[in-house]
Amino acid sequence: MIPHLLIIPGLGDSGEKHWQHFWLQKFPNATKVVQDNWNEPQLDQWLNRLTQTIHKLDQPTILVAHSLAVSLVLHWVAQNSNPNIIGALLVAPADVDSPDHTPDFLRNFAPIPTDKLPFPAIVIGTENDTYCAPERVQFLAKKWGSTFINIGYEGHINSDSDLAFWEEGQQFLNQLIAQINPTK
Repeated sequence: MIPHLLIIPGLGDSGEKHWQHFWLQKFPNATKVVQDNWNEPQLDQWLNRLTQTIHKLDQPTILVAHSLAVSLVLHWVAQNSNPNIIGALLVAPADVDSPDHTPDFLRNFAPIPTDKLPFPAIVIGTENDTYCAPERVQFLAKKWGSTFINIGYEGHINSDSDLAFWEEGQQFLNQLIAQINPTK
């Protein structure tokens, strides 16, 4: 059985063609963090919303973060804990530390925390993501104590990647669930 999924979109939200949108339709146990301002993100505001949402959880939950939301999750972990968070699927992190990969208005999410995560996680990157170099994604995954998976040439793993229900991602989710110790 799949635990509760907390879908955490990045900059601009996840549109109708984004795999996160499809997952919200597919998994009845999925909910989404909704930010007040998707296009001019402020770390403190986004963190407050994520914290409020997580505090309402009453069941084991896997965080499913994309792009800027990966940095958001790492900032949340650096300041908080919640026993209901049992794992994370961290997809296509945006390198908020790099002016070559992300716009300056995202620098308030930098530096991206690099402490080891207190729960199992899988970090997924690509060879051709314009928002983060594959070597950087692999480096971050290692720092976070997470499994790293490079899925080749799928860009930023977003709406432009046209992945619909992203069956391959669902396999990675099942792999993560298998890693999670059910006795925690």
